Amino acid sequence: MQKIMEKVIDKMLYIEKTEVEEKCPISIIDINKWEWAQGVGLYGLYRYYEVSGNEKYLDFMKQWYKNRIAEDLPEKSVNTCSPLLVLTYIHENKKEYLDIMYEWAKWLVEEHPRTEEGGIAHTGSGFVQDKELWDDTLFMCVLFLARAGVIFNKPEWLDETKKQFLIHIKYLTDRKTGLMFHGWSFDGRHNFGKALWGRGNCWITVGIPDYIDIMGDKLEPFMKDFLISTFSMQVEALAKYQDESGAWHTLIDDNTSYIEISATSGFGYGILKGIRKGYLDRKYQNCANKALQAVTANIAEDGTVLNVSYGTGLKFDLNYYKTVEISPMTYGQALAVLCICEGMKKGE
Repeated sequence: MQKIMEKVIDKMLYIEKTEVEEKCPISIIDINKWEWAQGVGLYGLYRYYEVSGNEKYLDFMKQWYKNRIAEDLPEKSVNTCSPLLVLTYIHENKKEYLDIMYEWAKWLVEEHPRTEEGGIAHTGSGFVQDKELWDDTLFMCVLFLARAGVIFNKPEWLDETKKQFLIHIKYLTDRKTGLMFHGWSFDGRHNFGKALWGRGNCWITVGIPDYIDIMGDKLEPFMKDFLISTFSMQVEALAKYQDESGAWHTLIDDNTSYIEISATSGFGYGILKGIRKGYLDRKYQNCANKALQAVTANIAEDGTVLNVSYGTGLKFDLNYYKTVEISPMTYGQALAVLCICEGMKKGE
């Protein structure tokens, strides 16, 4: 399994371009850019470094931050906060890194656009959706803010993260299935096309158990129970919709949409971790094992994770989700690494 993982990682570190035409102002394919996709990539790499202890991956991450900061950081947004999560783990108390983390976290809390009820509006490079909540947001910036709150001992920042989980769950949960809608708009008060989008849901499946870990004893028992019940409800629904292959469709409840492996990897990771940590019933072990098998079955000989969809916007048209192009992506590689890493821990 370790050889497979290192092939997947090595492929991720050298993705520069594919046949897919980039739609984002900053590339979300080229590992040598500072964007949300690369932040996810670094997170997978860091988690593998934790398991393997291979210093060459730590060296890569240190050099990555050194190079990107020397080039100047991009405009602040929800999405561009993503790479800061791993920096909170490897900053080595360097003042320059601590200053960046503090500045961006303070900006998130005090200056970032808010929706009604104080939700963090979803923003990215070149766009501000000031009336919209997206499920991506919790992973892309709230995990970082939680880590920053712990590092800088800022209880008010930690309270902000709790609020964000509560408001996003309030507006994104589909009460019929227990899954999460891709987004919510306060302008017209709707969930757009009510897309139960795979990768969007996986940010929740990955995010909740990792958030609980980050917060530790700073998370009140009632809040922890609430998050675990939300997580459990989502996983119960996921188990019902899992394809016989072990994977999930890009629209979870639509088996005419294609199988999508970045989402499957995120689901596999979250379910495996949830079982290991005692957050989920062991009855989901078979579901998790099948997901892990589906992920490994979709890794090519050269380490490319197959059947990963390109970055996906929030739309009314459900057919849009079914036509997003397939491409090797840093986040696809990284989510597969997270899933396989967690699979290696299941005996602990």
